[in-house]
Amino acid sequence: MNHSISYLALGDSYTIGESVPLHESFPYLTTQMIRKQKIAIHAPEIIAKTGWTSSELAEQILKTELNTHYDFISLLIGVNNQYRHLSLNDFRSDFEYLLKKSIHLANGKPQNVIVLSIPDWGCTPFAKEKNPGSIAVEIDSFNHVCAQFAADYHTQYIDITTATRAVSVHPSALAADQLHYSGETHLLWANKVANKIMELC
Repeated sequence: MNHSISYLALGDSYTIGESVPLHESFPYLTTQMIRKQKIAIHAPEIIAKTGWTSSELAEQILKTELNTHYDFISLLIGVNNQYRHLSLNDFRSDFEYLLKKSIHLANGKPQNVIVLSIPDWGCTPFAKEKNPGSIAVEIDSFNHVCAQFAADYHTQYIDITTATRAVSVHPSALAADQLHYSGETHLLWANKVANKIMELC
């Protein structure tokens, strides 16, 4: 690309990097990695908030004045739908809307939309008094929706769930609140996203 890349990150607490400094969140780390390769990229534009469900993200997008299009868009949403025991069918409808909106904002280029799978918070110390097995099954169900729509609409899909299921043997993967993820984990996610973007530049 002969211009500075624009990047929009859509999501929830995992996108803003809850419990870590903003510059250690995966969208910011992604841009830092790309700049190190001498590729010009703007700071990420982020629409995300801790606690947001898919419908709340969709509502905020409608209220936000966005650019006409972006070169790349990442989408990571759904954990709060699962946490609140909201309908999988409603999530399916929301997610398809969000994905179609993302493709539209990516100038109609589905390959420039990057879906990230939902981390499994059931493996964190925060969830030890809950039912990790049940959480895992539900997270898998929501991720199946994400993966299926990503395949149907020919977008990118990155699995970050598998690694989050190993936090018990990698305590440094977690932030201080023992629920969200550390800058070290965000760096792993950013590496995957940055590689996808650089492949397409």
